[in-house]
Amino acid sequence: MSNQTIQLDQKLYEYLLSISLREAPILKNLRVATAALPSANMQIAPEQGQFMALLVKIMAARHLIEIGTYTGYSTLVCALALSDGKIIAIDRDPVATAIAQDFWQQAKVDHLIDLRIGDAQDILQSLVQNNSRKGAIDFVFIDADKVNYLIYYELSLKLLRKNGIILFDNVLWGGAVADEENQGRDTTAIRNLNLKLLDDPRVDISLVPIGDGLTIARKK
Repeated sequence: MSNQTIQLDQKLYEYLLSISLREAPILKNLRVATAALPSANMQIAPEQGQFMALLVKIMAARHLIEIGTYTGYSTLVCALALSDGKIIAIDRDPVATAIAQDFWQQAKVDHLIDLRIGDAQDILQSLVQNNSRKGAIDFVFIDADKVNYLIYYELSLKLLRKNGIILFDNVLWGGAVADEENQGRDTTAIRNLNLKLLDDPRVDISLVPIGDGLTIARKK
């Protein structure tokens, strides 16, 4: 028993993976391919992906939005968890998403993914203006430019149905959020998001210390 979250050293982390991670071969292949890229730190941890897939299944989610796709690991893990439905995947990088599309095709889930290349704020605004989308989304995953997290949050809330959830990645930001001397732009943006979520009566929240910190917000 413990009255606070246990700290993971490398040995314990490896044990955690060895007894809990069920990673499909196509997901592992994508993770390995991404690891060779200079920007590989942008990919989510595999245990976080598995956790997200479990949430998709528990909710029986059908309508998903992903803000920040990169090479598509999180998109793929969620698509593999869908029994029916669609993921709108938003990103501004055609090079990284080309890798994503290749693996989605290999996994035969590309028909479940609607990739939209462009500015996330503009794309979300257009979805909000389409009344058929408002209040119809089950699940949103936000893992994009940190300075715009609050904007993405407000737009996502408009799209989300009651009891739908928004997942925010990187909310612990490598521990930088706890360092008061760190006043970097991204660190400050994440702190502001965390404070906003803490006091926002429109949602219930839980910050899960998985990966780089994942906050789950349920729309009331």
